[in-house]
Amino acid sequence: MKIAVTSASGKLGASIVKHLINLIGKENVIGIARTPEKATYLDVEIRKGDYNSREDFNEALQGVDTILLISGMDEPQKRIQQHRNVIEAAKQNGVQKIVYTSIVGDDDKNAFSPIVQSNRQTEKDIQDSGLNWVIGRNGIYIEPDLEYIDTYVKEGRIENCAGQGKCTYTSREELGYAYAKILIEDKHNGNVYNLVGEPVTQSELAENINKVYGTDLIYNSVTVEAYAAERKAALGEFLGTVIAGIYEGIKSGANDVPSDYVKAAGREHKSNLEMIKNFNLGD
Repeated sequence: MKIAVTSASGKLGASIVKHLINLIGKENVIGIARTPEKATYLDVEIRKGDYNSREDFNEALQGVDTILLISGMDEPQKRIQQHRNVIEAAKQNGVQKIVYTSIVGDDDKNAFSPIVQSNRQTEKDIQDSGLNWVIGRNGIYIEPDLEYIDTYVKEGRIENCAGQGKCTYTSREELGYAYAKILIEDKHNGNVYNLVGEPVTQSELAENINKVYGTDLIYNSVTVEAYAAERKAALGEFLGTVIAGIYEGIKSGANDVPSDYVKAAGREHKSNLEMIKNFNLGD
């Protein structure tokens, strides 16, 4: 069985490749990357694949049995056609199964919704493809918060508009393991899985960070409007709007969803505290 992973040079793609190598051996894993030289360190066969190029994927998917399609990072409407380039190339090449990394969230209630909508459209395209399929809906990564700790410490707080909403954080390590299992086990075919961890509030996140890092952070809730203005000023209109929309979704409960992680991975998802400890240890 040859399994291909798109966006293999990215952190999630690399995690999935690593776990696949552990399960089925590197000779059965193919990494696909827009810039192949950025993925050569993975020590598997690397093929070129730009989501904008159907021709790239016509070549990249030759001899592939199963493909893992990682959602693109472009503007929402562009992503839909980019993903279709991969789906159509998979059909043309006789790929048997496609697994897609979608996302948890509301598709009509906040500034993050256009991205969720584009993911839902790709989910439908995959379900209508005639191929075997599995869709994972990823929770919010915890890593960006942990990479931001120096700033949190400098400011003495975590500040956003999530209020008391709960977020089912996950990590690229946890997702990598789950997707590797989904890719190699046929029992998952035809399922949509919420790949998320335990629900925690921002106050609980701050407490867990304090336990691991010995910090003294507090959580400060601000209005959606104030947070959106601050993020846009810091990150630009598009990214600032998206980030504010994510936390607005957390506030409204869009990220407090039941987890299907055990069904997908065959084991429990690591706790929020465990993920923070593992990140601190560099695991």
